[in-house]
Amino acid sequence: MNKYFVFVLALTLGFSAIAQKKELKTAAKELKKNNLEAAVTALDAAEALMSQMDDKSKSQYYLLRSKSLFNNGEADFSDVQKAAEALSSITSSSFEQQAIAQKQLIFAHLVNTASSLYEKNDYLNSSDHFENAYRLSQKDTLYLYYAASTAVTAKAYDKSLSMYEELKSLGFTGIEKQYFATNKEDQKEESFNSKVLRDVSVKSGTHTSPTDKLTDSKFPEIIKNIALIYVDLGDNDKALEAMLLARSENPDNVNLLLTEANVHYKMGNVEKFKELLEMATQMDPNNAELQYNLGVVSAESNDIENATKYYQNAIELKPDYTNAYINLAALILGQEEGILSQMNALGSSASDDRKYDQLKAERNKLYLDAIPYLEKAIGIDSTNFQAAKTLSNIYSATGNTEKFKEFKALAESLEE
Repeated sequence: MNKYFVFVLALTLGFSAIAQKKELKTAAKELKKNNLEAAVTALDAAEALMSQMDDKSKSQYYLLRSKSLFNNGEADFSDVQKAAEALSSITSSSFEQQAIAQKQLIFAHLVNTASSLYEKNDYLNSSDHFENAYRLSQKDTLYLYYAASTAVTAKAYDKSLSMYEELKSLGFTGIEKQYFATNKEDQKEESFNSKVLRDVSVKSGTHTSPTDKLTDSKFPEIIKNIALIYVDLGDNDKALEAMLLARSENPDNVNLLLTEANVHYKMGNVEKFKELLEMATQMDPNNAELQYNLGVVSAESNDIENATKYYQNAIELKPDYTNAYINLAALILGQEEGILSQMNALGSSASDDRKYDQLKAERNKLYLDAIPYLEKAIGIDSTNFQAAKTLSNIYSATGNTEKFKEFKALAESLEE
């Protein structure tokens, strides 16, 4: 009786193996004919026999399942993900090369789709595709960087933060070697996609002076973005911790210093913000934007003297800095409020009348002092509504009817 049972069992297993091979063979044949439905039916039948498959058959099954899910790149994102996951279950060396080829197809599809989605401003889906490209080929860390950066653009900060933290732990720098040579015809330096292409051009005589250059590290940018995301999430301690690390890696980077300054500004640490801006101006003394920002901070702190100095510095460095001219005018006109308060507090006595006239003259002087800055701003940017409107009000207050009409008309035309 026992011998009979063993015989029946062996016979059953034999039929099972034949059935497996038949279904897998059918699936492979139908996939070659692009008959997806028939291929999936055969694979489903084979899957029911999975527990009795050997490693080779299982590997063949997972390869064919990956191909059916991928459907030559016509699948939706979810199925593409499953197609990639199926490849991780291939263990037999018999299908190693086919698995590599399938992996390359899926990888190229994910990268190309991610790029296409990015161009269509579909940043979140673009990020998902870039990330999955990296998960499929983890030596290509650049695509994790793209996924994180694109997630930031999509304002998916939690998602981007986890990827930036992963890049940080990997020590990712993104430094690449670029290949250059000078074109003999126009004597301009050109970049090449590879060293081979560059060297061929040099050997052929069309180019000379081959040079290799390394791109800047992306690590400081990654740490900067981590810091800014933590600020956005309200975790200021982690933000500052990230900034300290970034600056220790690149202490001469003015942009990192400015980012740390902005972190302090968002935290309400205005004095620290100003201190760091001062440090930045020493590192980059010809930066008009820095001088302007120091002017803004000083003005907000009611430090009129320094605000004036910084705005004037900004104009020296950048004579067409419209906002600096407008803000200088605003500093001057801001003193009007104190004068008006004094005027309104006066009584009707003769001495009060004299004081009133004196204060009115002081107010008019403020107007006259502000006019050159506003007219300079209009001269640089004739569409600046703010400057035109303010000039209209000033000329009305000072009794210059002709100028009042001129700038009133300009302001009205800009407002439309």
